[in-house]
Amino acid sequence: MTVLNDLVAALADGSVRVVDLTAPLHAGTPILTLPEPFGQTVPFQLQEISRYDDRGPAWYWNNISTGEHTGTHFDAPIHWVTGRTGPDVSQVPARRLIAPAVVIDHAAEAAADPDFLLEVEHVKAWEAEHGSLLAGGWLLYRTGWDAYGDDAEAYANGGRTPGISAECARWLAEEAPIQGVGVETVGTDAGGAPGFDPPFPCHSYLLGHDKYGLTQLRNLAQLPPTGAVVLAGPLPIVTGSGSPCRVLALVEG
Repeated sequence: MTVLNDLVAALADGSVRVVDLTAPLHAGTPILTLPEPFGQTVPFQLQEISRYDDRGPAWYWNNISTGEHTGTHFDAPIHWVTGRTGPDVSQVPARRLIAPAVVIDHAAEAAADPDFLLEVEHVKAWEAEHGSLLAGGWLLYRTGWDAYGDDAEAYANGGRTPGISAECARWLAEEAPIQGVGVETVGTDAGGAPGFDPPFPCHSYLLGHDKYGLTQLRNLAQLPPTGAVVLAGPLPIVTGSGSPCRVLALVEG
């Protein structure tokens, strides 16, 4: 228990900090809107059951309704046709919900160009400076897009949001040792990804290779390029393609 005792002590004295990477979940949380005739998710909603009244004098609670891919959420392989024989979100091994993470920061480029795409060369340049991507870890891609997360119109930006190129998505899926990608945008793919070859390449390649996605993350600016540990907690929805989740990071100092 020495390692766990050391972790508890480090959390208590602040030498290990907990950074919340999760966007608040409410009726105004941005949702992905697909073009017609595709089906649409519903915004997050609360329906009050009782609130210290004749429906329940001592308790307050609500029913909730929303889509699996609303707010900060986890994409399981079964979410995409390329991963349709893979695990649903309830079948993701618990040990894979706690993993090391690296942060690749291209917020300045995305601020200058909302269509900016992460390329293989960018990842390899990062590796030359910081070391190899971590086996079984997360690649967290910072674009600064969380700054718009409380304004659905600005967040969508008319379909122009940064992301990952098709070539890079394939390389991350087939060659990189990571277990998944996390982003600050509404989905793992760029706003222009419907027109890529293949369309939505992050979904197509990563989920088709038993890798995962985390989306609508916040506070990546508080994480170092290397050294963070991410805890992702999706609901274990049986046959679910994904789930809203609380995502936390542990960082030293």
